[in-house]
Amino acid sequence: MAIAATYNAKETEDKWYSYWMENNYFHSEVNDKEPYTIVIPPPNVTGVLHMGHMLNNTIQDVLIRRARLKGLNACWVPGTDHASIATEAKVVNKLKEEGINKNDLSREEFLEHAWEWTHKHGGIILEQLKKLGASCDWERTKFTMDDDLSKSVIKVFVDLYKKGHVYRGYRMVNWDPQAKTTLSDEEVIHVEKEGKLYYINYAIEGSSDVLTIATTRPETIFGDTAICINPNDERFAHLKGKKAIVPICNRVIPIIEDEYVDLEFGTGCLKVTPAHDENDKNLGDKHQLEIIDIFNDDATLNSYGLHYEGKDRFDARRDVVKELETLELLIKTETHINKVGTSERTGAVIEPKLSDQWFLKMKELAQPALDAVLEKEVALVPEKFINTYRHWMENVRDWNISRQLWWGHQIPAYFYGDGKEDYVVAETKEEALKIAQEKTGNKELALEDLTQDEDALDTWFSSWLWPMSVFNGILEPDNKEINYYYPTNDLVTAPEILFFWVARMIIAGYEYRGEKPFNSVYLTGIVRDKQRRKMSKSLGNSPDPLMLIEKYGADGIRVGMLLSSPAGNDLMFDEDLCKQGSGFVNKIFNASRLILNWEVDENKSQPEYCKTAITWYEAKFQKALKELEDHYSKYRISDALMTTYKLVWDDFCSWFLEMIKPPFGEKIDATTYQSAISILEDNLKILHPFVPFISEEIWQNIKDRSSEEALIIAEWPKQTSIDDKFITDFETVKEIISGIRTIRKEKNISFKDTIKLSVINNEKLSNSYDSIIAKLGNIEEITYVEEQLANSMSYRVKSNEYFIPMIGAIDVEEEISKLTEELKYQQGFLNSVKKKLSNERFVNNAPEKVVAIEKQKQADAEAKIEAIEQSLASLK
Repeated sequence: MAIAATYNAKETEDKWYSYWMENNYFHSEVNDKEPYTIVIPPPNVTGVLHMGHMLNNTIQDVLIRRARLKGLNACWVPGTDHASIATEAKVVNKLKEEGINKNDLSREEFLEHAWEWTHKHGGIILEQLKKLGASCDWERTKFTMDDDLSKSVIKVFVDLYKKGHVYRGYRMVNWDPQAKTTLSDEEVIHVEKEGKLYYINYAIEGSSDVLTIATTRPETIFGDTAICINPNDERFAHLKGKKAIVPICNRVIPIIEDEYVDLEFGTGCLKVTPAHDENDKNLGDKHQLEIIDIFNDDATLNSYGLHYEGKDRFDARRDVVKELETLELLIKTETHINKVGTSERTGAVIEPKLSDQWFLKMKELAQPALDAVLEKEVALVPEKFINTYRHWMENVRDWNISRQLWWGHQIPAYFYGDGKEDYVVAETKEEALKIAQEKTGNKELALEDLTQDEDALDTWFSSWLWPMSVFNGILEPDNKEINYYYPTNDLVTAPEILFFWVARMIIAGYEYRGEKPFNSVYLTGIVRDKQRRKMSKSLGNSPDPLMLIEKYGADGIRVGMLLSSPAGNDLMFDEDLCKQGSGFVNKIFNASRLILNWEVDENKSQPEYCKTAITWYEAKFQKALKELEDHYSKYRISDALMTTYKLVWDDFCSWFLEMIKPPFGEKIDATTYQSAISILEDNLKILHPFVPFISEEIWQNIKDRSSEEALIIAEWPKQTSIDDKFITDFETVKEIISGIRTIRKEKNISFKDTIKLSVINNEKLSNSYDSIIAKLGNIEEITYVEEQLANSMSYRVKSNEYFIPMIGAIDVEEEISKLTEELKYQQGFLNSVKKKLSNERFVNNAPEKVVAIEKQKQADAEAKIEAIEQSLASLK
């Protein structure tokens, strides 16, 4: 069957993706087959496809497509995450552009805008994944704010509260002043920054004495409620029991003693600001200090900041420093490097803040999840991440799960009085009323007396249930889908969310199903540019994935991404990889086009060289198939691609097709043709996970097929025995053929002209390969001899010697002339090297390395001269 002269990637990709969708090949239902399940790491509903998504989802698609071919009931569940902080920020910005202030809206009005935005933009990234070829079960697409998933989140919160794992507490938290919400510890990225250390004098009450403190944050002096010294520090013994005066605000504060103070840091005196530093808060609790919060939610100073009220913290810092200089209280400043906490979501510098928040106790819940990884019940790939995981889980802190946002799952806590403990937790307001009536004994309480907590739950508090909630395993824990698909098989994700998401899913799995959520976690590397920089919009080094697909085709991009992406190691992305991937796709297309355009002679007998070629390739294929099983089982996806790539490019295209290709103008015999088609089909099966579009295109071009015969649901090739000796022998055959081609090229012997070949067969290589050697070397006759032939060109392969007669193959006189000229040159070169080495001054004074180079030149020249003289002797 003839196929098009050139490959059109876009046309092909659109055609076959539509075909797969129309025939429902991606969809899975509970049946008697063994399931293979992957749940997608849900991208943010605000997101668009980037290179990290490309890598992650290509790997997932490779795994899911191979599972289908292996006959498993493959189910890849897609979906998106509501991304509370990011989405709310987008909606707030949109409202600003429309002249609307969020604070002027009710929660319900704001949520209308948020849902409108989500419906408009929320499905973009999933549509983009289709361009990549992602074979997700789109009928199962989930969103973390879907009704059933939302009910699951609320049910889990209430359950954990009833078990005593969830509590409300007034704690020091990480505050994002840009998003105006608290963050968990894992959402804080510590960045090393250069700042200043400011040395400030504090007056001692009733004295002319001063003490000097060193601080990186002079703007926080308005929140100082003590100065702390180390009781063992003799320098400050005279200050014990005295009081200091805070500059600018002139507040009188006690001087306290505590061994917490580092004698070596700064001046040895520590200003204590309990509202704005966790360690200071601990000191404040211990010494019963006053707590003064000087910041508004947006990190501007409040009324405690006096004439700096309303100023941003960094502007206030600058101006406070100026005022301190004017008051002659700033003694000096020093450059200081320290780690600054920044928001993982907005990049804003985090403020420590005291706040009433909801927390989840983690220590007890985390233990089964820690044991699961340490005992390899859940495999982390690569294993290097196990120690990182263990360290985090052994030192896990309580999880701050409340966020000061409207977009998200509203916390199901209902307040009914004025006290901090006047609340109840329930799945619905009606249930909450009953509990509140029982708790207070007040049957007069009504629904309108209850006020639900304004805060929403941390986004991760919904996604940690993802492998269960997508199968409704929380609301209906014994339904047939959760019992069939759970635990899932593989999770493919990035190492940076190992704790945000992976660890928490394992915790939730053991808490709510008593078992792991997945068998293995494949941790991809980070996609970086050639300079090893992480790809980002700000650096301008991140290409548009859709533009790459447009340029190189989805198959080409998939190959390019995977060519150098070992698990857990970063991918140094280079667009040339996509070009290489596209070249591979075209190679596959052209190879299939060559086969399908051959004319078949039903009466022609099969040549011996074709029989040998087929036997050899089938052995090579089986060896590759065994390698693939090993690579896939160890999640070496890049290695699996390379095995497939080399088999198809080198063995199939470069050798096999050359061996069986009929002579120019002749037809191919039917037996060889059918074998070639069968081999091509097997190749397409192992290629399909990596290049689904081109492989389906060729598969369908081979013959008319019904929907039940599509490649996507074909049967993975079966493993049979491997003839290793045949494969090893054939490597020798390839060297023999390469030697013939080298001599032809060097001696300018036309590849169209037949030549003779004589062999001293010391290796006892079977003569069954002679037909292959004859065809690919264009050999007229192969003879076996016992000794070297005169007047011939020779080369060796292992201990075998091969001779091509000069007479008739080349112009002997011309060759003698050329070799004589080369001999003169080499002899002259050798003389010049010897002269240099005979110079004792040179040998004694030149570096040892330089002398060694000259000696190597001498040895090389002598070897060349010997070879030329032997060649001349054989011609005379």
